[in-house]
Amino acid sequence: MTEVLVLYYSRHGSVAAMARRVARGVESVTGVTTRLRTVPPVSAGTEPPLPEVPTDGPPYAEHRDLQECGGLILGSPTRFGNMAAPLKYFLDSTSALWLSGALAGKPAGVFTSTGSLHGGQEATLLTMMVSLLHHGMVLVGVPYTEPALLSTQGGGTPYGASHVAGMAPLPRALTPDEQALCEALGRRVAEVALKLARPDSSAV
Repeated sequence: MTEVLVLYYSRHGSVAAMARRVARGVESVTGVTTRLRTVPPVSAGTEPPLPEVPTDGPPYAEHRDLQECGGLILGSPTRFGNMAAPLKYFLDSTSALWLSGALAGKPAGVFTSTGSLHGGQEATLLTMMVSLLHHGMVLVGVPYTEPALLSTQGGGTPYGASHVAGMAPLPRALTPDEQALCEALGRRVAEVALKLARPDSSAV
């Protein structure tokens, strides 16, 4: 069974909701399953250590999750046109995987949520891709053959799935088009992962 890692950080729940939709898309592909993981928050100040297991939601990611996956999909809220610090902090710790080439040749995709329509979605998705390119991963986007990319009145880009959440504390729910694009991203990464794991497969 090929496994795709959906790794995300979520502050107010919107990215977590997207991650579940992405996972649904992954698991719509026969022969592929999802491993859902998150990362703990970080801050500039000294805080008590967090428990090794979150009180709710998926477990925190470990390097072995990246090693064992057949594909990777990263999700983060937008922070000034870039990924949030907790996800960047985790990726910054993966030098050993980079040196060994553990992720080279694996497919990857990205998704994000912003508070406003022009809040830096595309810049965030593109900057998230930079780390994946350094790891030698094969980037997978969302093509315009997906009808929701043309009909969406909210999030949605060819670089990856996105969502316009509005401002906290009451973020908007994912629209039907945003849900469809999350699932499309998961499905496409899963299809490529399956194809690369089984070169004789007709998955893509």
